Amino acid sequence: MVSRARDWLRQALRDLEHARRSLEMGDYEWACFASQQAAEKAVKALYQHIGVEVWGHSVSRMLRNLPDDLRPPQELVDMAMELDRHYIPTRYPNFHPEGAPMDYYSEEDARRAVRYCERIVEYCRSKIL
Repeated sequence: MVSRARDWLRQALRDLEHARRSLEMGDYEWACFASQQAAEKAVKALYQHIGVEVWGHSVSRMLRNLPDDLRPPQELVDMAMELDRHYIPTRYPNFHPEGAPMDYYSEEDARRAVRYCERIVEYCRSKIL
């Protein structure tokens, strides 16, 4: 299998930039979703780097299932758990009892999501490059 690790990592970095721009523009739900996506793609890049195909969207599960020598500290897994919670509710109004996703996300939510994403992306990048 040809490794696509660098492609996944490049897209993760691009998604992280999108998250940062969304935060600056006040699109907090999109900053949270893009942060989840960037972290997911960074972790998938790490799996590609070790020659393993991984499926799914749970960043925390993928981090927990890495081989022992690549498994991150629990703090990063906890950050990933928060990012996992942004996968669906950031996009679908029917997830919430009323209102649109944009009504449920704050600037602090977005700042935290971007910060957690940056940590996860950097961890993965440090193991790949």
